[in-house]
Amino acid sequence: MEFTAEQIASVIGGRVEGDNNAAVHTFAKIEEGVEGAISFLSNPKYTHYIYDTKSSIVIINEDVELERPVATTLIRVKNAYECIAKLLQIYEASKPKKTGIAQQAYIAPTATVGKDCYIGPYACIGENAVIGDNCQIYPHAVIGDNVKIGSGCIIYPNTTIYHGCKLGNNVTLHAGSVVGSDGFGFAPNADGYDKIPQIGIVTIEDNVEIGANTCVDRSTMGSTIIRKGVKLDNLVQVAHNVEIGENTVMSAQVGIAGSTKVGSWCMFGGQVGLAGHITIGDKTFLGAQSGVPGSLKGGEELIGTPPMNPRAYFKSQAIFRRLPEMYKDLSDIKKEIEQLKK
Repeated sequence: MEFTAEQIASVIGGRVEGDNNAAVHTFAKIEEGVEGAISFLSNPKYTHYIYDTKSSIVIINEDVELERPVATTLIRVKNAYECIAKLLQIYEASKPKKTGIAQQAYIAPTATVGKDCYIGPYACIGENAVIGDNCQIYPHAVIGDNVKIGSGCIIYPNTTIYHGCKLGNNVTLHAGSVVGSDGFGFAPNADGYDKIPQIGIVTIEDNVEIGANTCVDRSTMGSTIIRKGVKLDNLVQVAHNVEIGENTVMSAQVGIAGSTKVGSWCMFGGQVGLAGHITIGDKTFLGAQSGVPGSLKGGEELIGTPPMNPRAYFKSQAIFRRLPEMYKDLSDIKKEIEQLKK
């Protein structure tokens, strides 16, 4: 199926520069453009590719000034990244979805499966589980006893949802993710450690996406809670009794210790680590590898361990690199002072 520049511009609210009838049928990165493809330019580092790209159409921000003419047709918009995301969503939604229950799938007699669902080979759905309409349960996924899943959810292969956990609507769990594994609770004794039973659940609200091999632990009591709109990258660890606020996003390898509360609209870079039993305020932005030992009020952009203002952090790092030289200078000054005293 082909679409013209004029048609695409009408969908994303853009302005065409070039051939209104330029047609595309696929997507491509701007540096790998081919005829019949649509690309986008939002990062200035890639601007030089626009002069030679073979893509038929490129979506570009309104305020970008080009140094020379280009052969491709441009669609100028306020935010090229948002617009390409919208087009990709439309493209993905147009793909036919699988339906039907594979013969090799196991569904407990007491489980309930909604309309137009796909249950792949060797998927397992436990006793009294409830699966909403239009869900996709891929091969080897395990849905435990008494699990409740809303409509429009996608559970990719080898995902495990432990007993009693609850998922809202339009939740996506990528391959290998685990929801509801035991929280890390052990009490030391004279002979080792006594395991503290984790009798709570995990509650995931609507429109949440959880990346591959991410783990969300069940609570000791009550519920670990992932609020609506949260996006977790691959290899994220969410410990027991954590609560993550609405529309917060976390990059790969973020780790959150038990009973920590994270506010809404936060953004955490890769490998951010949060101590347990602290509170992170709304709209907190933490740079990659930040370590957070205490609560943060929110509304700040921070980086480092402990977190600090980025400008102060980079100044500190510049000083840190000079410490060997500064130490030598200090030692020389100390020797001079001792000589003067003598």
